[in-house]
This record gives sequence, structure tokens and C-alpha cells, in this order.
Amino acid sequence: MAWRIEENILRGEIDNRVRGRVTARLWFCGHEDRPMDILLQGDAEPDLHGHLITFTNPDPKPGLPQGLCLEQRGHAGHITASRKVKIPDVPPDRIHEYYKTGKRPPYHWGNVLYFEWFSKTNGCVVIEASYNLSISADAPTWELTPEEKAARDAELAAAAESDPITIVRNPDIDDGGDFDDWIPPTEEEADRDQERSEILMDRVEARMEREGPDADYEKILDEEITRLRKERGEPEPTPEQLEENQRRLDEMNGGAEGVLEGMEAGSSQADEWADGEWEEREWHPLVRRARDFSLRVHRDIEARGWMPPDVHREHPVAQLCGSLMCVGPKLAGALGHEGDWPRALFFTAHAIVRLKKALDFVEDALLAAECCAEQNLTDAAWLDEVMRETKSLACEIENIIAEQRRRLKEHDE
Repeated sequence: MAWRIEENILRGEIDNRVRGRVTARLWFCGHEDRPMDILLQGDAEPDLHGHLITFTNPDPKPGLPQGLCLEQRGHAGHITASRKVKIPDVPPDRIHEYYKTGKRPPYHWGNVLYFEWFSKTNGCVVIEASYNLSISADAPTWELTPEEKAARDAELAAAAESDPITIVRNPDIDDGGDFDDWIPPTEEEADRDQERSEILMDRVEARMEREGPDADYEKILDEEITRLRKERGEPEPTPEQLEENQRRLDEMNGGAEGVLEGMEAGSSQADEWADGEWEEREWHPLVRRARDFSLRVHRDIEARGWMPPDVHREHPVAQLCGSLMCVGPKLAGALGHEGDWPRALFFTAHAIVRLKKALDFVEDALLAAECCAEQNLTDAAWLDEVMRETKSLACEIENIIAEQRRRLKEHDE
């Protein structure tokens, strides 16, 4: 599981003014005498190329995570200051007042800092927070050349046209070869595919919120697809590609609607998980374990009345239940049926991406459980057992991710 350290940071800076190197310093609240020193190979995303960014935390919590080394050396992950999220317009300690009345807390869309790196001492470390950001006003010290930008855009466009996998055929292999005869995409390529989809859906959701109940979903979706394609310099799609894209969008929308329904009410997702058709399938054991666990949590919450009717989706109990309900479908997409695992090699990177998404939902569930504990919203002993099982799921998912990364590494070598 990634280290999440944003709440303890007082201020910091990230410097990508030297190409191929990211340096950073972080000061922790209550430990300002010695900052964390970070030196990474690689670069940030284009919005930070050639820039120094400084930031401050408006509401830091004292503390220094135990076991976290103050000298971090490793590789840069995803680093950007352009990610859009919903930012509450009320202090965190007042949000529960809205939960109690079933009202949606007021919010606005804003940029957050996303700073991810992989260190030799602590593994994956992530900061994702709506800090006060300041990017150097000077001209960037370096930028991608027009040729490099064109190559990057072409690579992104090629990734976007895959369904959903960027496939490169080995020319030395005859057409009769099986999946393992194809050169598999890297984890980075799979992450870019996923990032593109998330950017699109975030933009659609933001516009739906702004335009209200009369918003035309199909029109907004079409406009945002066109906007994203133009931003990335992607060529005009052929009629065949448009037809294929529509098929993919229909599938994606159907899956998204199911997850949202599960997040809103919980019961529809629980019914789907419990139907006889699902029971007849021979899912991977971890999929079945996550499914059984999420159903048990949902039924316990329902039976004990911990989630009032028409509760807002951001209520901690609703988030706990909804997040756990989303773990199983993500695992099913990654692991499939028991007989399908391990997947052919060129599916490996995209399986890792789905596993990481499942892990995100597990982490969301743990955060929601902590909020439940702080506000005494459930039985303490029950919640302790739920948190233990949730952490155990996280450990199993991390082990599979590590195993699949080894497969890719062995192939590259």
C-alpha cells in the first residue's frame, strides 16, 4: 500500500528545472527543523516541465509518519498540478453537519497537487491534496521539442485507439501466434490509457454538475471527446473508429452506471453480486473473497440501521460500504475467472492498472472506516474486524501487483 502523507506536510517544493531529474523538499508540521530531501530520476508531467513549484498546506496536522525515511532516492511517478477534483467550501470539521441532514456540502472544482514517487527505502509514496500552489513565473528552463511533443501525442493517440490495450505485434512472429507472441504494453502505457479515460469522465461529470438537471449527457460526452482529441493532437477518427468508440463508450457507461448506483444506494450492487448467475461463475478466489466480504458489510450496515435512508453518498458509512462494493468488480476485471489466471502476458499491464484501482477503493474504505471510528457511527468491535479484513485484502492485492510487475520485468530482460 502506498504511503499517504499529505495531511502532515506543512510546506514543500518540487523542482523539475533540470530535465531527467526531480528534486523536492518537504517540511512536516512539528518537525520543521529537518525537511525530507527527495532526489528522483525522471520528469514530471508537461505542466511542470522546467518549473519550480512551491506549496503550503492550509490545515496541516502535526506528525511525521513512523518508518518514513527523510532521504528519499528513487524514480518519479505521476507528478502534476493540473488534476481537477471537488474541493469542499466548508471546513473539514463542519462537513459532518451536512451528512447528518443529508445535504450535499458546497464545493468547487479546483487543481490539486499529485506527487507520486517510488523510493528504494519506502516504495510508493503519494501526496494528493488541494494545497496552496505557486508555480515559478519565469519561462520554463526546458520543454519538449516539437518533435518530442508530436511523438508523445502520437503515442497517446495510438493508446487511445486501442481497445483497451496498446498492442504492438512482433514482426518476427507468424500471424498464427497466440497472445504471448505480442509485445505487451508497459505499465506506464496502461496508466496513460486509464488516465485518458479518467480525464474524459471527470470533465463530463463536472459539466453535468454545472449544467444541472437539463444537461444533455450525450451532447456533453461527444463535445468532451472532441475537445480531448484536439488537445492531444489526435487525428480525425474514421467512421469505423467512431462506430467502435461508441461501442466502447456504451460498455463503459453501462459499467459506470452500475458502480454509481452501488455507491448511491448499495442495494442494487449487492443484489447484482448475490444473483444466481454470478454464483455459477468460477471467479478468481480473491474476487469471490472481496465479493463475500462487501456483501457481509452491506448487510450488517443495513440490518443495524447505521446508514439512514436517502443518505448522501459522502456519508462515511455510505463511503465505507460503497468503496468495498467497488473492490470486487475492479478485481473481477483484473483477475477474471479462476481458469483465466494468470492472463496472457500482453494483458498484464492493464491487469495491474485495474488492481491499482481496486487498491484505491480499499484505501478509500479504510479512510471512511477511520471517519466512522472518529464519529462513533458504527460498533467499534465490528469496525475493527472490518478494518483488519480490508487491510488483508490490500496486502493480497499488493502481492499480486508485485508478482505481475516481475512478469513484465522478466519479459523486458
